[in-house]
Amino acid sequence: MKALMFGTALAALSLGACSKNPSDKLADRVENAADARADDMEARADNLQAQAAMLDNRAEQVRDTAESRADAIKAADMNVQAMDQAHRDAIVANQAAAVR
Repeated sequence: MKALMFGTALAALSLGACSKNPSDKLADRVENAADARADDMEARADNLQAQAAMLDNRAEQVRDTAESRADAIKAADMNVQAMDQAHRDAIVANQAAAVR
């Protein structure tokens, strides 16, 4: 009988520990909300890292293309002096063919 009463008392204490007071509930809500915000920030950071990697790849492609265009211009030994400034600017801006 004493063992049963002790077990019941122990169970009551366990249940009492599970029921939280209002301060504990508010504290839990604060932590849960902060965790959700932090998870969102981490997801956005991951997305930004992916975007940064794509931009790095595009930058490398731009450099490679510019190098190829510059090599073609040098190889063609074009008469640049005969071009007007607007045409030269268009070539530099990648808006006109460098070599035909």
